Amino acid sequence: MLRRAGTKLWQALAGTFGTGPDLPPRPLDAGALRREYERRRWMVFLSVTFGYGFFYLCRLSFSMAKKPMLDAGVLSESEMGYAGSVMLLVYSLGRFTNGVLADRANIRRFVSVGLLGSALAHLLLGSTRGAVFFTVMWAVNGWFQSMGSAPCIVSLTQWFSASERGTRYGLWSIAHGIGEGLSFLLTSMAVAAWGWRWGFYCPGIFCLLVSIVLLRTLMDRPRAYGLPRVDAYRNDPEPEPVPEGGAGQRAQQWAVLRNWRVWVLGFSGALIYITRYGINNWGSLYLQEARGYGVVEAGTLLAVQAVLGLLGSSLSGWISDRFFGSRRNMLCLGMGAMLVSGMALLWLVPPGQRWLDTLALSIVGFSLGGLVVYLGGLMAADIVPQQATGTAMGLVGLLCYLGAAAQDGVSGELIGQGRRALTGAAAYHEVMMFWVAAAALAVLLTIAVQKRRR
Repeated sequence: MLRRAGTKLWQALAGTFGTGPDLPPRPLDAGALRREYERRRWMVFLSVTFGYGFFYLCRLSFSMAKKPMLDAGVLSESEMGYAGSVMLLVYSLGRFTNGVLADRANIRRFVSVGLLGSALAHLLLGSTRGAVFFTVMWAVNGWFQSMGSAPCIVSLTQWFSASERGTRYGLWSIAHGIGEGLSFLLTSMAVAAWGWRWGFYCPGIFCLLVSIVLLRTLMDRPRAYGLPRVDAYRNDPEPEPVPEGGAGQRAQQWAVLRNWRVWVLGFSGALIYITRYGINNWGSLYLQEARGYGVVEAGTLLAVQAVLGLLGSSLSGWISDRFFGSRRNMLCLGMGAMLVSGMALLWLVPPGQRWLDTLALSIVGFSLGGLVVYLGGLMAADIVPQQATGTAMGLVGLLCYLGAAAQDGVSGELIGQGRRALTGAAAYHEVMMFWVAAAALAVLLTIAVQKRRR
């Protein structure tokens, strides 16, 4: 009976979230086909870009609320670290699971429900009164957050061909900067004006509204609308003929899991994500306590970092496509060196040098923006078949966010120990050393990948 009920539930979910059947080709002349295809491509691109940006509004809200929550005794540093680790662990598992599911999903429904669930979780998080409830709801938020990235990338591969994918992927990655900048600015102002609870209420309300818009503007794959595959529409080289579902697709998904290059990229990304989420999740607290800024000033500086990240993201794919023949490795290495330099500057310069703090965070933001594009998905998407893109993104995302999850727990412990023993910038020396070392190791691993590919 339980097995039958489980089968019925799975069939109901597949019917709701599964991609639609191929429709017969629509009788359109060349001009009408181009207008229809381009209209839908623009709707998809704008929806996944701005829509995914709002996922970040519900992912970084906790970062700006940490100091007032500490001051109010709601959570301790260790409890914050554990809550962050649990959320990112759930997120990493969800990234992998939902990445696999996204290869067969109706992206319009899948992504919209993910953002809606994250919004509802935030409305409950603002009412929290203890560590256990907060950790559980933050983990629930993590699962719904995992329904964003890989499905958005799958949608890009469905609607944009290989010859234009690097540019589109890089432009799509401005979503990180949009979301981070909005989160740092809006959440910090909400917290400063109304208290830490509104650091969760405001993102929840915004994302609830955006999820409704996405349900109308996102798209399933082209053939579900009677349109040709994108490679046929663009007259790009045809991929190997593999069915879009069934045994052929499963074989390609398993091949991705056996591809050592995808694993190496994932481990390198995990190290970068230690640094990335160290800054995203603890940067506000660091700037307030170690550098002497107020909550809105800290949010503004982190927003500057996010804007430079937007620039790095948007240029990275285009530069590698235009000037390096889509070879990403050397640019990845150069941006890794920039990241180490920017983090070291932020760590070692004495407090009170606002222009140097701004410069350091600008370097960190620009380099992280490019590295998230390369190591967070594009380099993996380059080396796997289109029908298994979601699986590759899920695996890379799993490894990246396992690194981020480990970071949150370790960072919480290091910050807690530092704050109990020392004050000011000295309390953060060990955690900054941890973040810088992770970035440096990622650079070394990138060098190893470059050598192996020659």
